[in-house]
Amino acid sequence: MSAIVDFAEVSTVGLESSPVAEALAGLRANEARYFRNKYDYTFTVDAAADVPEVVAWVHEVLASERDIVIASPALQATEFEVDGVRWAYVFYQSGLSINVLYTLAEGGKRAVGFKLSDGMEVPEELSAFKFARQRSKLAGTIRGSYFVIKSPH
Repeated sequence: MSAIVDFAEVSTVGLESSPVAEALAGLRANEARYFRNKYDYTFTVDAAADVPEVVAWVHEVLASERDIVIASPALQATEFEVDGVRWAYVFYQSGLSINVLYTLAEGGKRAVGFKLSDGMEVPEELSAFKFARQRSKLAGTIRGSYFVIKSPH
């Protein structure tokens, strides 16, 4: 069952098994606030086990584009379309958040973004990436990186 992510009252529900649950909840709330403000979209998530096709698609993009396999278990995921863009998010136990931005029209933007929760180490599988820092009232310091998707998925 989908749960609305509230960015006014940040909750760790669904993320309790993460050692950085509060920071990951803040990161998730930060994404919810972005979609509310930019697209007037209500960000919802499901338990990863309830939406295995979303997690599988994100993992397929990572594997085929960069030969990346995420070691941490997925806790929550979501997929939706806004303004002709397919978005998928997976939130991991380690505190990692991965999003796939995939414009449905040919020639549009397509990328994979990584965000690390405050307090987590860079996972070994992402050690080749350089991470930029940004401050968030909801999530503390977020470290992020991305790569452009080259092939159709």
